Amino acid sequence: MALLLGAAASAGADPASPLPPVEPARAGFSTEGLHRIDALLERATDADGYPGAVALIARDGRLVAWRGYGHRDRARTAPMPRDAIFRVYSMSKTVATAAALILVEEGKLELDAPLGEYLPEFAHVQVLAGGDAGAPRLRPPARPITVRDLMTHTAGFASGNGASPAADELLRRADLHGARDLADFAARLSRVPLAADPGTRFAYDGAAIEALGRVIEVASGQPLARFLRERLFLPLGMRDTGFEVPERERARVVDLVTRDAEGRTVLADTAGARRPGARLNAYDSGAGGLYSTAADYARFCQMLLDGGRLGDVRILRRATVAAMFRNQLEGRLQPPVTEFSDAEGFGLGGAVLLDPEGKGRNGAPGQFGWSGAASTYYSIDPRERLVAILLLQYLPRDDARDPPKLATPFFNLVHEAIAP
Repeated sequence: MALLLGAAASAGADPASPLPPVEPARAGFSTEGLHRIDALLERATDADGYPGAVALIARDGRLVAWRGYGHRDRARTAPMPRDAIFRVYSMSKTVATAAALILVEEGKLELDAPLGEYLPEFAHVQVLAGGDAGAPRLRPPARPITVRDLMTHTAGFASGNGASPAADELLRRADLHGARDLADFAARLSRVPLAADPGTRFAYDGAAIEALGRVIEVASGQPLARFLRERLFLPLGMRDTGFEVPERERARVVDLVTRDAEGRTVLADTAGARRPGARLNAYDSGAGGLYSTAADYARFCQMLLDGGRLGDVRILRRATVAAMFRNQLEGRLQPPVTEFSDAEGFGLGGAVLLDPEGKGRNGAPGQFGWSGAASTYYSIDPRERLVAILLLQYLPRDDARDPPKLATPFFNLVHEAIAP
């Protein structure tokens, strides 16, 4: 029953282990605390709950726990393997941001350079000043969009959140998801007026990170998929991460589910659910197109926690990762928080926890993390030297038919399991 790894008793016993295993007590975890995590996730994946989940916990670069719960498939016939492959959706954004920061360190990008220097189609982007989608009134922005704006969701793009209906309608007409590649995506986006001046509001959207993906292509001279593979995935040993899953591995892809109007668990009505392992977008989507595993994503998170390196492999400088973990909205927005919570700011590629109590979270301020649309979550706690990952494949309805959300209870139990 326990989360405890059988392989943890003898380092190196599990060749698939993403990090060196350790006995939980040696990492400061209590057996009782880990059993409580087991109980939470076993209840959550029973016959009335989520089909399945994978959880992973690491501390000080050592693997404390890594386990599958429930089942990989909607029919609940295949037990969940801990190396199951998930659509991590928006957890792709942190990866894409890290990739762009590699180019910043190499002098091929500047965080505060105008986006138009890399994508000329954005040099003359306009802001919606009034009117409607049929007859919009436009004006020049107070300042250009910067690369940093893309990473922090402060570029001013319409986000579909209802704050600017006319801009949202123009965004819909642009049919960004119909783009054949990132160059086409950027061209379409550049013709949509901004909903706000750059740097004046936080509005979470995927378009900014898709534009960042195109910036990576232009600055590196490589397709985004190739750059990610050569500069991140291969060096970090992330062998199961990419924009599509090889045919021979597709049986490991978890069914993508939701609930119907009667509250029954059903396959989601999306192309990603109907074709497990196939590309989620025609273009290389840095905003939400990656498949990954708990093991692979743990290696990526551990690289960040260790200041940009994993073992002997250096990906980013320590100062660069410190900037990722710092609230970039401080000094730019008032208050310097996201649209989701007054208790969190936003760094480069992920949220920064400012007020744990206000967010209902245990632990100290400074925790960094993000999530994906299908209920995938990660958290990096620099103070506790902790990585915690929880992966499901459930698209929420955001109504009473959903099973109880797990991220906050899971992360809180992880902190409670640390022995005093």
